[in-house]
Amino acid sequence: MVFAHDTAMALQAAVALVNSALEPVTLATPAELDEFFSDYGYTGRHDGDQAEVDAVHAVLPRLRELLTADRDDAVDLVNEMLRESRALPQLRRHDGYDWHLHAVEPDRPLPERIIVETAMAMIDVIRTDEMSRLGVCADDECEGLVLDLSRNRSKRFCSLACGNRNAVAAYRARQAAGA
Repeated sequence: MVFAHDTAMALQAAVALVNSALEPVTLATPAELDEFFSDYGYTGRHDGDQAEVDAVHAVLPRLRELLTADRDDAVDLVNEMLRESRALPQLRRHDGYDWHLHAVEPDRPLPERIIVETAMAMIDVIRTDEMSRLGVCADDECEGLVLDLSRNRSKRFCSLACGNRNAVAAYRARQAAGA
């Protein structure tokens, strides 16, 4: 399944945000949030202060709940998020991107826009029954989220570090079994 650009970006941003709360914590400073804002194509209001960083971090548990929910629970969460924000989806074109959806005004606080954009992206995931694209890292010692946008659905780890750690462990286990 190939998602629309705005859906894929919102999902990638949400997973990156949730994973930023894991040790070591990232996105802890206004400068790191500035980089995130730019990297994931956010537009609109961006206060760029520590209060905004703290407000973004405050929504991470809610994003994690949505991204790890089963399909029916995700529906309830999406509807609740959109209702609370009084989302009104509209098509927009800007910054070189063709028509895509925005559901709240650009002057709304960044944490609210993150919640709404993630909820809007999850509509596509739910409607296409692609919940298996989201999961928790296969590393037993990691709680990171994984977004698998690959064609063959083979992504199991949240990062190269987790993948490499497990590959080394598997290699060592094979070597010990053969000795």
